[in-house]
Amino acid sequence: MCGRYELTTTFEKLPSLLKKDLPSGFKQKYFPQQVIRPMDPILVLKNEGKITTSLMLWGFISEWAIDPFDKERPRPFNARSETVGEKKLFSGSWRHKRCLIPASGFFEKNYRISKKDEQPFWLAGIWNRWMSPDGSELESCCVLTTKPNELVKPLHNRMPVIIPNGLEEEWTSSAKDGFELGALEPIMAGWSPFEWKVELLNKPLISQMSLF
Repeated sequence: MCGRYELTTTFEKLPSLLKKDLPSGFKQKYFPQQVIRPMDPILVLKNEGKITTSLMLWGFISEWAIDPFDKERPRPFNARSETVGEKKLFSGSWRHKRCLIPASGFFEKNYRISKKDEQPFWLAGIWNRWMSPDGSELESCCVLTTKPNELVKPLHNRMPVIIPNGLEEEWTSSAKDGFELGALEPIMAGWSPFEWKVELLNKPLISQMSLF
């Protein structure tokens, strides 16, 4: 499975929460992206006591990996929300390292799915931190998926989990127990297609395959 999404929003129109605590020099280097692919560095909102913005690789790398760039080792760019807490690779991040990935649209086959008002939205994700023996760090993440709604179902049997505005702190905060994790399940159950649209692209994306 291959994935693609976009973040074509200008810096001025990015969510204010995303611009609250940025990496040094990020504003000067930011540019809208038409196509974002697995293993690209991407913009991510995380919470380690406070909400901050980080750059991560899109493709989940386990903390026990010997070589994070070993092409023989899987680096999943998505995870099923229904089983994320059961998988050894993801369970720790599911409990303590949930994140948000800003997007202005995502792609399925030769279609673009976005909000009708073209506002950016949050893809739900989990992230991880890999550390080398010399102490250098590498952060990576993947997108959570769920069953498709009526808008996406004709295109694919999975779709990304979308986190509504206003639930950023609840989603990214580390869970204290199973009860707090259980409270997140309704958020991941699916999203209404009412405010969304599907557009057929004039030109196919390069190497475009199924997303999510």
